Amino acid sequence: MVRVAAVVEQCWHKVPGGTAIATVGTLKVLAARDNLQLIGLSAKHKSLPSLALPPSLSVCELPMPRRVLYDSWHYLRYPDVSQFAGEVDVVHSTGGVVPPKGNAALVVTVHDLAFLKQPAWFTRRGVRFATKAFELAQAEATLIIVPSQSTAQDCVDNGVPSQRIRVISWGVDMETATEVDVRVVRDRYGLPESFALWVGTAEPRKNLESLLAAVSRTETKPPLVLAGPLGWGLNLEELIEAYPVEVIRVGYVRENRDLAALYAASKVFIYPSLMEGFGLPVLEAMTQGTPVITSSGTATEEVCADASSTVDPTDIEELAAAIDLIFTDDTEHARRSEVARTRATQFSWATTAKQVHSAYLEACC
Repeated sequence: MVRVAAVVEQCWHKVPGGTAIATVGTLKVLAARDNLQLIGLSAKHKSLPSLALPPSLSVCELPMPRRVLYDSWHYLRYPDVSQFAGEVDVVHSTGGVVPPKGNAALVVTVHDLAFLKQPAWFTRRGVRFATKAFELAQAEATLIIVPSQSTAQDCVDNGVPSQRIRVISWGVDMETATEVDVRVVRDRYGLPESFALWVGTAEPRKNLESLLAAVSRTETKPPLVLAGPLGWGLNLEELIEAYPVEVIRVGYVRENRDLAALYAASKVFIYPSLMEGFGLPVLEAMTQGTPVITSSGTATEEVCADASSTVDPTDIEELAAAIDLIFTDDTEHARRSEVARTRATQFSWATTAKQVHSAYLEACC
């Protein structure tokens, strides 16, 4: 029996992001394994997590609020996980904070290194915190898990030996939306029959200005639906007002069923992000057979492979032409829809969990 303590604190974030979804998707499968005992690690809370954890997962709540715990772990390397969770074989930093390993092996998931490549995209505290986490991973981790070859290469470029890196793709857990689901979502948000969709947290690296500029230069002028919470580093209202584009903001879509229906209702999903560790929204869109336009030379191109249109995310005219093609060529739309759905079937949390389990065994044995 291998005992693993894995950080699940990100599930208490107000808006759990891709790293929280990836953690829960993986742990849900791992928790069902007979030869593995999982213990979740969280800060002290009075409320339930925003993203539900697997019912079978035992969570060890440490007696500190998040910020105090994070700083104590990073700068004092205290408290040792074993003081609260008992002796474990592996400590898994699933993204962000890196707990002290004590006598256990340490496995760290590094989702991306955007904070090193483009620190201006983030808050000062965010950069300082993430940089410290990466330094601890470099110094103490037995293995580093990354979700893409793109992130693996960034880690190597920043001093991590390639033999310590394991590339493990994320999975996806999204049912195909029904016609009823789509109709309900259309009615709820007042959506037009045909529209382009973007999903994510509004922040600088998502490249929303290029998206708005490209849509404004299309011949078809499709309405653009923006789904997701406000992040940091840009004024979305001012950005929208700067371009003659019909924009419909639906906010953060919390329910997986509603999000699936939103993808299914859209004519095309556009994700011109400048940098991602994986890019879960493109995979979610493909599960619904929605054609995807995304950025060349990034992790999202890896995820899509040949199942998407890839463009230079800074080339407004190229992006606009790719959008027009989907809206005017029904044959191409149907072809892209079919290959997208086929590509999505190659990703599962079961595969992700199997590879993560192998990493645990490798690290501690």
